[in-house]
Amino acid sequence: MTSTGPRTERRTETGTAPSSSAASGAREVKSAARTIELLEHLAARQGTLTRLREIADALSWPRSSTHALLQTLVVSGWVQTDPTGTFYSLGIRALLAGTSYLDRDPRVRLAHPILADLAASLGETVHLARLDRDQVVYLDTVESREYPRVMPRVGRRLPAVHTALGRAILAENPAAAPAELPPPLTRFSLTDPAALAAELTATVERGYAVEVQENTEGLRCYGMALRYDLEVVDAISCSVPLPRHSPAHEAEILSALRAARDRIEESAPTPA
Repeated sequence: MTSTGPRTERRTETGTAPSSSAASGAREVKSAARTIELLEHLAARQGTLTRLREIADALSWPRSSTHALLQTLVVSGWVQTDPTGTFYSLGIRALLAGTSYLDRDPRVRLAHPILADLAASLGETVHLARLDRDQVVYLDTVESREYPRVMPRVGRRLPAVHTALGRAILAENPAAAPAELPPPLTRFSLTDPAALAAELTATVERGYAVEVQENTEGLRCYGMALRYDLEVVDAISCSVPLPRHSPAHEAEILSALRAARDRIEESAPTPA
């Protein structure tokens, strides 16, 4: 990606996990794989209560074995049910595991005060996210004091191609761009792979990614990749409601976003 800021030496520490045990040559343990698949399915529901039948049908599993696994996870706290025992969602143990991931990540700890400064200076909401397969996962968000969100974003995931965060990362890793685009999130989302390819090329030329109303109507977002690892998987972004947008404010956002990116890259810890 072309940029005006200093470019630090890329190092390897973080990255996406292999998509299957075949990547490491290990033999898959079926019960463990099913447990992970079930938890990831519930996580993708983003807190929506889900019936046993819906879970079994989505995973193409027998209802009896799905019910047995759910009950095991309920007892251990990884899954919870409503008072009737009809609906399921992730339990508090999942929150504890996610919090532990964030607490041990030095990049998140490093970026947070810089993001806080960025949000305060611009009066806008800013994010840090990481690429996970074809999605971005929000690791940190500092909300604008002008228009706080009702729903926090940390821990949520969105298709990378429909976010400025994801496009900034994909522009650094063209081979990671999907051949087929995921379903649109709004009426403005890109649906043509050729249009995505053109947008990633433009991202490289500009030095930043742009997304307008493609995952949330009424918002415009700017994203820049963080290049502190050999494989670029992180990015920061700033989102601004369309009524607050202007050419002058855009220039202010891009200047501040570049400065924040450079501070994070220059301060990123060296792997032990």
